[in-house]
Amino acid sequence: MWHERNGWSQRVLPALAERLALGRVHNSQLSNLRNRKLASPGPELFVALGRINQVLAAQPAAGLDPALVQELGDAEELLQALRQSALALLGDDGTPLGPAQLFEIFVGLRGLPSAFDWRIAEPEAAGLSAALAELFTAGRPWRLCREQLLAAYPNGKRQRRERFAEVMAGQRDYSAEELDAELPDLRHTLAALGALADQELSADQFLELLRQRARQLVQPHGQGPGEELGAAIRRRLQG
Repeated sequence: MWHERNGWSQRVLPALAERLALGRVHNSQLSNLRNRKLASPGPELFVALGRINQVLAAQPAAGLDPALVQELGDAEELLQALRQSALALLGDDGTPLGPAQLFEIFVGLRGLPSAFDWRIAEPEAAGLSAALAELFTAGRPWRLCREQLLAAYPNGKRQRRERFAEVMAGQRDYSAEELDAELPDLRHTLAALGALADQELSADQFLELLRQRARQLVQPHGQGPGEELGAAIRRRLQG
């Protein structure tokens, strides 16, 4: 969740750990962490992640510490990623989490800090998916928006792109777990479309916006509870 909240590619954390000599983080470990499939990781993973988190927490509110910039040297990809977003994982008391706390979160002894716990419930996933499709197409038919939306969607994996297209077309819904993982890419899609700046809307604000729109879609255009489809269509034609 921390990795996704910053909108980083999967290369950032391993490269950052290596460049700053904070330990070793493998891409496969991050992938398994994101997919909840990581079994029995060694303590060195949490040591590296905790140290990285503490480095991020030490950065000024605006920009990066010149010492960190100098240490990263010519690692332009890392510098660009950190300049775009370098949010540390803080506890609810504002203290940056270290290796021990991250391990406790992993094994379930500690919950995620409230600012990083999106808590998307499975029953709300369908409504949020509908709100996404309505927002991203601006209520227009999918066939008129398809090319532009797929060009703006940043994830290059075929399965993810096909799933995104199906949700936008109303052919399926995201599950809660899928939507949780998609939020960063969906925010980047809005930015690529020019709807908002990349950092204008945080992930939790974006999720709250979707929840509001999902509630509005329950009774669109003044439709009353239980109103039949034909009556709702007539209302639109007359309005």
